[in-house]
Amino acid sequence: MTAIDKDAILARYRAERDKRLRDDGNDQYVEIAGAYAHYLDDPYTPRVERAPVTDHVTFAMVGGGFAGLCVGARLVEAGITDVRIIDKAGDFGGNWYWNRYPGAQCDTASIIYLPLLEETGHIPTEKYAHAPEILEQSRRIGRTFNLYDKALFHTRVTDMVWDEDRGVWVVTTDRGDRFTADYIGMGTGPLHVPKLPGIPGIERFQGHSFHTSRWDYDYTGGDTYGAPLDKLQDKRVAIIGTGATAVQCVPHLARAGGTVYVVQRTPSSVDVRANQPIDPEWFKTIATPGWQKRWLENFAQNVGMGPPPGEDLVQDGWTDLTRRIRERIMGLPMDQMTPEKMMLAYEDADLEKMSEIRARAEAIVADRDTADKLKAWYRQLCKRPCFHDAYLQAFNEPGTHLIDTDGKGVERIDETGFWVNGQHYEVDCIIYSTGFEVGTAHERRAGFDIAGVGGKRLSEAWADGMRTLHGLHVHGFPNAFVVQFAQGANFIVNVPHNWTDAGETIAAVIRHARDTGASRVDARPEAQAKWVELLLSGPGMMAGAAPDCTPGYYNNEGKAMDARAAFGVGYPAGPVAYFRYIDGWRQSGRFEGLEFA
Repeated sequence: MTAIDKDAILARYRAERDKRLRDDGNDQYVEIAGAYAHYLDDPYTPRVERAPVTDHVTFAMVGGGFAGLCVGARLVEAGITDVRIIDKAGDFGGNWYWNRYPGAQCDTASIIYLPLLEETGHIPTEKYAHAPEILEQSRRIGRTFNLYDKALFHTRVTDMVWDEDRGVWVVTTDRGDRFTADYIGMGTGPLHVPKLPGIPGIERFQGHSFHTSRWDYDYTGGDTYGAPLDKLQDKRVAIIGTGATAVQCVPHLARAGGTVYVVQRTPSSVDVRANQPIDPEWFKTIATPGWQKRWLENFAQNVGMGPPPGEDLVQDGWTDLTRRIRERIMGLPMDQMTPEKMMLAYEDADLEKMSEIRARAEAIVADRDTADKLKAWYRQLCKRPCFHDAYLQAFNEPGTHLIDTDGKGVERIDETGFWVNGQHYEVDCIIYSTGFEVGTAHERRAGFDIAGVGGKRLSEAWADGMRTLHGLHVHGFPNAFVVQFAQGANFIVNVPHNWTDAGETIAAVIRHARDTGASRVDARPEAQAKWVELLLSGPGMMAGAAPDCTPGYYNNEGKAMDARAAFGVGYPAGPVAYFRYIDGWRQSGRFEGLEFA
């Protein structure tokens, strides 16, 4: 292998970062509202009119994605069947309800990504399942646990207010619903509110346009199962954005036979995917009781920086990277096992891997200039790593053209197309592959702001930073659960692992309350303060935190974060240690830190 010039590479990282820095951070994106509201229309399921709901349920869950489904399933397993899930989509699935663009698939192995496989009896068809199978698993969970019975779809929660006198939450929606619930959960997820780039003139374009989370198959032809996009044969299409979504759908656009402009601000790192079918006969050899939990724990241990479990069951790009890092660190002489030397070893492993990924672009893409522009000049974990075996190859198609903006983005859009580096490109269609809101306020992404004891809003309680117990409970908001990963495991490599575990915790807490005759559960203020103090004693956020990281949603688009961002951390000892801690907390039956009344 060619020797790596570390200093030169790090200098290139800084230079590439600097040219992409902007003062506006997240404000560079346009909120999809007002004149842009049509980008949120549901193209998949017609809205059905219904009468307002005015009943009472035991548990009301906002969000019908994996978070809501896992919580609902665990509650049913615990004998709590009166569960209502509310979602703005037309069915269960969350992000996978909306993401039906061609080629969409999970980027961690199906066998650990798809939740509740053992409980539903589903065998994934391939190592990395495509969107239709992921959506169907969501529906399967809903059917298996009878979660459809009380579900409200195409419904947005407008408020949730704690009624101290009655000891219930009052839930209102945009469909005129006003019902009560003993407990509420918020599983609104980090990636469900699409965003548009704030490109001057975006509203002027007279051609067709849509966001990838609302793929328009009526315009493109094809379907979510991978049928050819046959209506694009004579079309000129621009796709703006080259993150994980574009990496998956660009190959399908390239094969359509038209002209495709792939507009790039920052290239993704694209490693080998090596997807393959799962052999049902092989699956039978692993599917012994408790198999998925073993696989989840094995993966978490392999991608963590603690002692490896001795076996890598999943064997993918994630575990390969951490294996390399671990081997570099463990290869240090004992007298060099210092934090500084260990960090340098980590850096060496990452530089080696990213050099391989850049070499892969050069080996696959025929045009040398295009290949050079597709090379990612940043550390692998500055952005979400991508894995694909057809994206780079797509640029060898004669009709596919990379429009590299050298970090600047599109200059402007007019009635007939877009401008980059002073050149105009006329197109029939613009596809926005620009992702979802991440760094915006919780209440903006959720669409509501719950009111707890004394009418205090969650945004007020968190005005100086998020404060929870275990990432789930917030003092002053009794019988409420915030289902997300910050201040808990913070396990962003395989997000559904957080949800299945949170579901177990919520079910255990409510089951305990019922068994002891308690009707009110709240975090003790001293326990919450102690938990937050523990979290802030740790190393802080790692993803995208290196000073030479190129801007992205991992680091607030490169803009300095305010002090509140420090609270978006996880358990200091890491995800595996958190999962073990919280399991012991549940199993003890004491539920320390909570007050049952």
